Amino acid sequence: MSISTTIKSIQDIMRQDVGVDGDAQRIGQLVWLFFLKIFDDQEQEAQLLHDDYRSPIPKRFQWRNWAADDEGMTGDELLEFANNALFPALKALQPKSEEDKAALVVRSVFEDAYQYMKSGTLLRQVINKVNAIDFNRQDDRHLFGDIYEKILKDLQGAGNAGEYYTPRAVTQFMVDRVNPQLGERILDPACGTGGFLASAIDQIRDRFVKTPEDEARLVDSIFGVEKKPLPHLLAVTNMLLHGIPAPINIRHDNTLTRPLRDYGPADRVEVIVTNPPFGGTEEDGIEKNFPATFQTKETADLFLVLIMHLLKPGGRAAVVLPDGTLFGEGVKSRIKEKLLTDCNLHTIVRLPNGVFNPYTGIKTNLLFFTRGEITRETWYYEHPYPEGTKSYSKTKPMRFEEFAPERAWWEAREENECAWRVPMATFKKNGFNLDIKNPHNADLGHGDPDELLAVYQKRLGQVQSIRDQLKAALAEALERGA
Repeated sequence: MSISTTIKSIQDIMRQDVGVDGDAQRIGQLVWLFFLKIFDDQEQEAQLLHDDYRSPIPKRFQWRNWAADDEGMTGDELLEFANNALFPALKALQPKSEEDKAALVVRSVFEDAYQYMKSGTLLRQVINKVNAIDFNRQDDRHLFGDIYEKILKDLQGAGNAGEYYTPRAVTQFMVDRVNPQLGERILDPACGTGGFLASAIDQIRDRFVKTPEDEARLVDSIFGVEKKPLPHLLAVTNMLLHGIPAPINIRHDNTLTRPLRDYGPADRVEVIVTNPPFGGTEEDGIEKNFPATFQTKETADLFLVLIMHLLKPGGRAAVVLPDGTLFGEGVKSRIKEKLLTDCNLHTIVRLPNGVFNPYTGIKTNLLFFTRGEITRETWYYEHPYPEGTKSYSKTKPMRFEEFAPERAWWEAREENECAWRVPMATFKKNGFNLDIKNPHNADLGHGDPDELLAVYQKRLGQVQSIRDQLKAALAEALERGA
């Protein structure tokens, strides 16, 4: 049976259980099971390679000892074990030493995880399906990566629009352009399910990792923070699948709750890639963690201030932001002024409508900047739809190959029908409005007001003339009838 078929059959079994209500709970249930299976598979591999390896999970609660036997406990016995033994034990797991990072990872994952299923018989059927996947087999792991991506897309439909999942093509392109190097600290302060970090790991491992020492440097350089429990669980599982054996640096927290002044030099990083939540507002009081001139409840704005602060001098960032940030005024203008004066905002890639379809139609932009250099000019690149495409959809998403023109243009920039540059003086003159339309596209813009008014008056005259003709025709018809 293929992995995709296995995943579908698991979801079909869960739909029969009265305790699992909706996609979000079904995915949450599925992922904690995957986490324990993946963790156990990787532990067995570690025990073969390292004689001194010791599991942080007590023997009774290791997957191989309660779940791996397809004929093992089921029904009420399994339900009692999962609810009243397994979950309490993993939530209370204590490290055996200061180096026992794996115990902290397991505990952090299960602190907010839930066992939703009410039927122990159905739970056994699900576990047996999960047992069919061997996460130590390269083929299975690779195939599961694609299935995992589908699970994340399903989660996006279950959550708020744009909250959890950024299309893979966008994450790949942003990481590709920021070009993280081996040994640089890479952070996503709103990491969701870990897509940006996974892309960074894949790229660095492919380009730079040659020795076990290189791999250790990579593992130690990945950092993420996610405030919601389900995407955090998904992010940790994603890191396990990407070869991070104890992803302790993927924290379950809200980066915005810490006062900006408390972030010091030790917290700063070389690379930030992120898609902070936009369109939402933070709870009362969060804005007080920021300087008065930048205080707002809008999440994306606060993250932009935080990102600038967390970059080392010379550090590089790639950030997804909505159009509203580009043209917004007030606090938004002050934040953009800081961005342009404290950083070199060298590139804005303007994405077309529908990149996040069908979950949100909000138009988005990719901002690339370097801290410690003033902006002298900003290049814009308007990403077109592929030929023959009018919009993206769930079945026809954006593809990484579409960014080939931007990648070719990046190092030898010239203006063309998609690319133009804007000097800093223009931003100052326009009150730091970054919503600059493509000057090469004659269809963009509202037009000259005087010309528009003249056209409007002409149209009004035409409408009045037609009304007069109709009135005259009606009056003549009435006279004939009389």
